[in-house]
Amino acid sequence: MERKYKRTLIASYVGYITQAIVNNLAPLLFVIFQKEYGLTVAQIGFLVTFNFGVQIAVDLLSARFAERIGYRRCIVAAHIFSAVGLIGLGVFPDVLGSPYAGLLLAVAVYAVGGGLIEVLVSPIVEALPTEGKSAAMSLLHSFYCWGHALVVILTTVFFRIAGTESWRLVTALWALVPLANVFLFASSPIRVLTEAGEALPMRKLLSMGLFWLFVLLMICSGAAEQAMSQWASYFAERGLGVSKTAGDLLGPCSFALLMGLSRWFYGTKGGKIPLETFILCSDGVCIVSYLIAVFSPMPLVSLIGCGLCGLSVGIMWPGVFSLSASRCAKGGTAMFALLALAGDVGCASGPTVVGTVSQWFGGELKAGLLAAVAFPMALMIGILILNRCRKAESVT
Repeated sequence: MERKYKRTLIASYVGYITQAIVNNLAPLLFVIFQKEYGLTVAQIGFLVTFNFGVQIAVDLLSARFAERIGYRRCIVAAHIFSAVGLIGLGVFPDVLGSPYAGLLLAVAVYAVGGGLIEVLVSPIVEALPTEGKSAAMSLLHSFYCWGHALVVILTTVFFRIAGTESWRLVTALWALVPLANVFLFASSPIRVLTEAGEALPMRKLLSMGLFWLFVLLMICSGAAEQAMSQWASYFAERGLGVSKTAGDLLGPCSFALLMGLSRWFYGTKGGKIPLETFILCSDGVCIVSYLIAVFSPMPLVSLIGCGLCGLSVGIMWPGVFSLSASRCAKGGTAMFALLALAGDVGCASGPTVVGTVSQWFGGELKAGLLAAVAFPMALMIGILILNRCRKAESVT
């Protein structure tokens, strides 16, 4: 890769760290929100749904307008929205008459940034002059995991030093990351994924059965990942009865680190393993990890199940992106945007299913996590169908 594009790659890595902050800081504050503002489990769950719901809307709009506006303007604006929303998380609830309305407003603002980052960073890196695109994509997405782990570790350390009553300050400190990346992206060279007129028209893309299979795979990938990720902290503290510090480190932190390890491994060492095979094996581990978390009578073993889930879901999202990029080479930004939209549908539906089913069973979170096993099972079926389609194409 040319030296000038290294700066673009670094900015993209930080972009995914920003995405991790946007999606995973608020879940660490769920119990604090519940105590300070008197929120119900359903209201907390809706914060997750609302976050990804706004990102879905942004994904849909980006599919049509991102290339017209320009990658640089959109990615810079994304980081500004992210920073404002993170700061607003600690400010808006006290400024507006309703604390819950303030939380929703802050979530809406940073979700706009998160949605744009999700749509744009992958095609920006895909367009760079690199070899081994699937490995590069997996390595890129590993920075989401490292960002997730940093959010958990540094926030936990901050709370141990300053106390949870200082949570508003920690949201402002995390906003410094997207603010810094504004300047990095503003001065980095950015290539387009396809030249004007080369990409498939959206109508053609939407008429392809293969594309809709990838949509299904993205929904299941996002749901399998976030159903555990978004509830891991709450599950450890309220469902398993461990302390917040131990729960966050052994639950969401181990989840993020092992998810990053999986992506790093495939990005640097896994080039000889067929991507579909790696996803299928990971899918089987995912199903087992959910069952361990739900049925183990020992809290420590349940937390190990949470971490193992992170290891298993690591390849799913970037793997499906890579498969779609190779099978639909002319999909362009619209394809990445629509697949990100599908992934966000999964990210919203997974935690929502967990919260809703848990509410049906009197707040028992294990019941909700058991229902979420349906997502990795559906993903496994989808990959098997994709393999059958590929073999049929090779025969003909």
